[in-house]
Amino acid sequence: MDNPACTPILRGMTFDSDLIIIGGGLNGPALALAAAQDGLTSTVIDALPLASRKASDFDGRCYALALASQRLLAAIGLWDGLADNAQPMLEIKVTDGRAGEGSSPFFMHFDHAEIEEGPMGYLVEDRYLRRAFLDAMESEPLINLRHSETVVAQDTSPLGASVELASGETLSGRILIGSDGRRSGTAERAKIKRTGWSYGQTALVCAIEHDKPHSGIAHQFFMPSGPLAILPLTGNRSSIVWSETEANAQRIHALPDADYLDALRPAFGDFLGDITLAGARFTYPLNLTIANRFIDERLALIGDAAHGVHPIAGQGLNAGLRDVAALAEVMILAQRRGEDIASPFVLERYQQWRRFDTATLAIATDTFNKLFSNDNSLLRMGRDLGMGLVNAIPGLRRSFIREAAGLTGDLPKLMTGRAL
Repeated sequence: MDNPACTPILRGMTFDSDLIIIGGGLNGPALALAAAQDGLTSTVIDALPLASRKASDFDGRCYALALASQRLLAAIGLWDGLADNAQPMLEIKVTDGRAGEGSSPFFMHFDHAEIEEGPMGYLVEDRYLRRAFLDAMESEPLINLRHSETVVAQDTSPLGASVELASGETLSGRILIGSDGRRSGTAERAKIKRTGWSYGQTALVCAIEHDKPHSGIAHQFFMPSGPLAILPLTGNRSSIVWSETEANAQRIHALPDADYLDALRPAFGDFLGDITLAGARFTYPLNLTIANRFIDERLALIGDAAHGVHPIAGQGLNAGLRDVAALAEVMILAQRRGEDIASPFVLERYQQWRRFDTATLAIATDTFNKLFSNDNSLLRMGRDLGMGLVNAIPGLRRSFIREAAGLTGDLPKLMTGRAL
């Protein structure tokens, strides 16, 4: 976890802030709040207006936060304000089959009671999470929020980093952070290329209300056209992430609400009783996209700007928050030693820490999607037997539970409950 010693530089230079963070979604604000705990200042540049970020209407979007991610949110002071609106994820059931035909007799069942740490994770609605970040940043004097602003140019050198805004203003900092999504302008301007491909699938996303309680159980149902995730929200509500072929998804999304539900019901089943829509419906194309490098001179990429994976395991935001925790740790340790937080040594440490974990996640999600999103009888037999084997071996099953909770691998301290 340590940084090699290097000569301090940039003494006496003046910047608008230590960090210039492009992207005001979730990962960028999380990094700003983590950095502020050790006295580092940040300017967060958000293209969306403040009113959009603060909208309180439920639009159906939510996030599955692994236990390790919940610990990070607690460490940066957000969790107390989120806990009342968070649904613990107590069990995960994974099945295979075809819509309308029921599931295979082979399955995987993960129960949080098999580990000591608590729930495997929590489901939190987008509106609560974004409001918590905004409130925390607005009350933090070391963070400068710039809403309705876009970056049109950037420059980095051994002496510092700067960005030019569409308004004509120029801001300077010690390091530039790209947290601006899969089509990251920060990465593009730095000439960082990407590797990836389309899955030929589109995710249909919505929230539903149902008659029966979900008991905190998340379901993943693998079908030939793609997986259906049913994620428990507070009350008798669940979030739906339904992966379909591009053509089918476009057709289903164009249907009126009643017909949309009729298309969903064969895959969803009746185990939670009757279902109705709650909130808006969304779609987004599914692809894999990994930046060929996560760093450049005085620049680091986090979240989807660094890596975008299939949502099959619900690990997109969790992987981004691991970036946040790792980058904050290496920068804070460098700061405490009097080193330059954006030296090549520090940034390379961050890249080495996150590249392997990210590559492993990308391979796992890509393999799972290709293995399960087909109707090949031999593959279906093999994957069903594999799920049955995992479910039958307690030690193997617990390792999958710990993986789902984000408790495996080289965890940054902010995700372990320990202070830096």
